[in-house]
Amino acid sequence: MNSEIPAVTLKDISKSFGDFVAVDHVSLEVRKGEIFGFLGPNGAGKSTTIRMLCGILSPTSGSGSVAGFDVHRDAERIKERIGYMSQRFSLYEDLSVEENIDFYSGIYKIPPDRKAERKEWVLDMAGLRAHRSAKTGILSAGWKQRLALGCAILHEPPIIFLDEPTSGVDPISRRNFWDLIYRLAEQGTTIFVTTHYLDEAEYCDRLGLIYRGQLIALGTPEELKTGFMTEDVIEISGENVQEALAHIEKIEGVRHAALFGRRLHVVVEDAERVLPAMSEALAEKGIAVQGLEKILPSLEDVFVSLIEARDRVEAPQRVFKR
Repeated sequence: MNSEIPAVTLKDISKSFGDFVAVDHVSLEVRKGEIFGFLGPNGAGKSTTIRMLCGILSPTSGSGSVAGFDVHRDAERIKERIGYMSQRFSLYEDLSVEENIDFYSGIYKIPPDRKAERKEWVLDMAGLRAHRSAKTGILSAGWKQRLALGCAILHEPPIIFLDEPTSGVDPISRRNFWDLIYRLAEQGTTIFVTTHYLDEAEYCDRLGLIYRGQLIALGTPEELKTGFMTEDVIEISGENVQEALAHIEKIEGVRHAALFGRRLHVVVEDAERVLPAMSEALAEKGIAVQGLEKILPSLEDVFVSLIEARDRVEAPQRVFKR
């Protein structure tokens, strides 16, 4: 695939189910070899978008291409050029690890002289050589995840779509899974991954944030942190941050606050104006804190801020429509 041609292109793509608009005029490009993260809360349109890109759903309007093939006309050609892994892992639990690999080798029509080589590659890549004869149903979620990824890329596709691939998997297995993703990307494979884990979003080259079917932010993790929030973030640290939470939310200029372990992130309109008022309010209540400073927002701060800003804009419109 020509490296100058985007691996994935969407132009004003939309998908409706009756009166419900699941994806609303989304446009984006994903470069060859890029790890692209598609973020959004449940029901935002992530899975619908990925199913259109995989040739499973036909778009209602707009245009797009995957691996150079048109999403309207070339659904079957697209399926030959991609790997797809859903959060359900799509494995046959009554078959052994090896039998699942053999089954998917047949589905992808891997030539007989390549089947043995590809099977051994998957077993090595996934670390499943010692479990090759084990029933898939008895494997842990982490091992099933690795096997599902191996089966999805048996045919060496240039583009892989991963739909919430780490849902329900423990943190160590998630980290190991992302190590595999990095290795694939280093070899030139394009990764398009949907997730709602914001720590995973940091692993991506670029991110798109979708909310209520619309793409509301697009950029690198650093670009999202520095260029998409109009508010400031103040971090409060110390032993009594939970006690402080109830009081600071009443201060004028405070948008919202959230606990981050023993720290508190407070989104405010203007940190220079709110910081003195916040310090004074905490002192009046006798709440001692160790730190009170303006910080660079986290992705979670950006995520929440953008969604709340969109809700504030759309709320009057929804009331008016009623």
